[in-house]
Amino acid sequence: MKTIDQQLISYASYHRNFKNILTHFVGVPLIYLSVVSLLSRPVISLASDAVTLSFTPAYILAAILCFYYLRLHRGLGILMLLFNAGCFAIAGLFAAYSTSLWLTVSIGLFVVGWIIQFIGHYFEGKKPAFVDDIMGLAIGPLFVVAEWAFMLGAFKSLNAKIEAHFTALQTSPSED
Repeated sequence: MKTIDQQLISYASYHRNFKNILTHFVGVPLIYLSVVSLLSRPVISLASDAVTLSFTPAYILAAILCFYYLRLHRGLGILMLLFNAGCFAIAGLFAAYSTSLWLTVSIGLFVVGWIIQFIGHYFEGKKPAFVDDIMGLAIGPLFVVAEWAFMLGAFKSLNAKIEAHFTALQTSPSED
């Protein structure tokens, strides 16, 4: 399993242009929210005499991702739990809509999110990270949360490691 440094460096290599990063602050949460919303139906219930457990496919996805994020980095993993809680709160509202409105909102957010992403990658001049590594789809939300945290001054040593990697690339002699 790659370390948090390796995952964020790999993802960040596709996201060095600040305009692209800004589009990700909007596009990635919209896409993630839309996926959580789309997976918020159906509700699956497991019942026994004493307990009824209800969940959706979204809970399964979030549990797997949050476990992975917590394994990568405890602090960012906790922030991802909070991010997921917000997404679940909003997606729960959408899932309560009529089927046609729920699908319209969820698919609309998905499409708008991807349009914003591709505009960002136009600025970057590079393809999205997931094209080369499917894990980019899971790391995208973590990258956005990490970038917000870095901008707020959190996880300074992790941010320094990532930035040092790119500084070293810029200062090393190019091979012709």
